[in-house]
Amino acid sequence: MAEPRATAPDWRLVVAGLGAVFLLAAPPFLSAYWVGLLTQVVILGILAMSLDLLIGYTGLPSLGHAGFFGVAAYGVGILSTTYQAGVVASIAGGFIAGTGLAALLGLIVSHVRDVYFLMITMALGMVLWGLSFRWIPVTGGDNGIAGIPRLETLIGLPATGPIPFYYLALVVFAACIVLMMVLVKSPFGLTLQGIREHEPRMRSLGFNTWLHGYLSYVCAGAFASVAGIMWAYYNGFVSPTYLDLTASSELFLMVTLGGPATLVGPVIGAGAIVILKNVMSAYTARWLLILGIVYIVTILWAPQGLWNLGRHRRS
Repeated sequence: MAEPRATAPDWRLVVAGLGAVFLLAAPPFLSAYWVGLLTQVVILGILAMSLDLLIGYTGLPSLGHAGFFGVAAYGVGILSTTYQAGVVASIAGGFIAGTGLAALLGLIVSHVRDVYFLMITMALGMVLWGLSFRWIPVTGGDNGIAGIPRLETLIGLPATGPIPFYYLALVVFAACIVLMMVLVKSPFGLTLQGIREHEPRMRSLGFNTWLHGYLSYVCAGAFASVAGIMWAYYNGFVSPTYLDLTASSELFLMVTLGGPATLVGPVIGAGAIVILKNVMSAYTARWLLILGIVYIVTILWAPQGLWNLGRHRRS
């Protein structure tokens, strides 16, 4: 009897392990600039993973997802500056604003699918951007809201600055990715994947596909709100650019570039976009062209995203 052949470890596990070690150990040895970029990666990674719940696991492509991110950020900004609310009230208010908006809009968008879902979410996202831009007494209009206090100080950390806030964001990131992994592996998450693959069949089996799609939308909005809260405290500033179509498009690109239905892939996509956007723009004004070339090459070489590269070759 032939001995079973040893299998090589999946390269994804190796990359994920090395990435986790880097995120945990590297910041003390990096400059403040690079720590800031890593902070952006982990916060936007939460946002990209939240959109992956819709695109990758439920099959609902949204172009207005940044709206929940921006509304939660505005909630923190308004409460902490205009009303001088405490940190708990500001965080709770931002989370309730973003998640509540997702629950409200979900009642509208969950009835449609495919390109209709895409177009309605884009339209609703533009409405939110218009409100943030024109509702000057509340949002500050194009000037935004500045002066949001630092989160490290508010929660009583012994130190402030880029590194303490980074590790705080990393803890939130780790908690979110664990919760989302539990969600997608649960019976509810498996039902979402069944809806993505063949919704009429799931409906014929007795599943309430509308309710599952609606709850998926609300859950995605809740995690996007968490990212928005952290982003508001990271920048200390909120503006209408957080809700515009460009923000949602970049978010969509993060998910498709990294690989939908993986959770880890969107984080890689977020890292790629953040690095290209910040580093390449310092050397050339045509960084968007470079980003477009990277995206085209990825689609041709790895149409399912970077994290799914080579998966079709596995037997």
